[in-house]
Amino acid sequence: MTLDRRDFLRALSIAGAGTALAASEVAPAGALQRPPKPVSPEAIGLLYDSTQCVGCKACVASCKRANDMPPDITADQRAWNEGTWDTAKGLSGNTLNVIKVYRDGSMEQKDRETDGFAFIKRQCLHCVDPSCVSCCPVSAMTKDPETGIVSHDPDRCIGCRYCVFACPFQVPVYQYDRAFGKIQKCQLCKHRLAEGEIPACAESCPTGATLFGRITDLRAEAHRRLELQPGDTYAYPSGELGGDRGDAYAPTEKTVRVSYLPEVYGEHVLGGTQALYLAAVPFEKLGLPHGNVPDYAYAAQTEGVQHLLYKGMIAPGAVLAGLVLLARRNFGKHHHEAEED
Repeated sequence: MTLDRRDFLRALSIAGAGTALAASEVAPAGALQRPPKPVSPEAIGLLYDSTQCVGCKACVASCKRANDMPPDITADQRAWNEGTWDTAKGLSGNTLNVIKVYRDGSMEQKDRETDGFAFIKRQCLHCVDPSCVSCCPVSAMTKDPETGIVSHDPDRCIGCRYCVFACPFQVPVYQYDRAFGKIQKCQLCKHRLAEGEIPACAESCPTGATLFGRITDLRAEAHRRLELQPGDTYAYPSGELGGDRGDAYAPTEKTVRVSYLPEVYGEHVLGGTQALYLAAVPFEKLGLPHGNVPDYAYAAQTEGVQHLLYKGMIAPGAVLAGLVLLARRNFGKHHHEAEED
């Protein structure tokens, strides 16, 4: 009996299609998802208010210092800044936190969609149900069950970069420019948290645009701001919201200039995140997935399908059955040819 590559792949395709069809008939679409993962009561994170950000990039500089990251200078920038000014254009192997700007038309007014501009902070959002953790084959990506911080262990990582492609926010970055590159991402300054400090980005923010705290407190703060109207005054906190880490910061009373979008980004999108956002410009214009993404985590769907297929060994059994049928067919064909010869 012979079994060439084409026949083998055909058998696998038939078995796979049969298994998928059986799975779809066994369970409705919604049932293919596993239940969503809840947020830990002690989960911590960040609240970034785009309307309060002035684009000073103090958070970028402090993140570099706290995490011992080198300046990020692209080739087209070396000539004019002589290699002395960190000018990161986005997240990279050297930049875990960056401020980007939205621009439209004449850019006359901050936090306006048309003929305006706005700032947006990008870093790991520490998803409630992270795809990077789900897809990692060696558990190098992990989520702390208490704090919810998504961490990366370089000693366990094999460099497959599945996490890079699986993240819907395009956060983990591989250091392609190094002979022995590593995955890099924000880990919420967990080394500073262990020493009783707060993440460097929140500590250095001069306007309170980035706040650190428990998720329950941050969500409550975000919803209080959604009730504000232009012309209202509000005492904006800074640094840490509640808690007792780091130095105490006095709130700063300011006049609300613009209307917030009626949504706290990160409460529901893609299963929720522990980095929350408020803005006056549509989130999709600020580079965040919005509108065309589900409220459930992709990991809930992929893991649900996997669990269904492997429940009762359905998938392996279907593949084995396909191979047995193919072997029997080839055996009969060649046995008949041998008798004729």
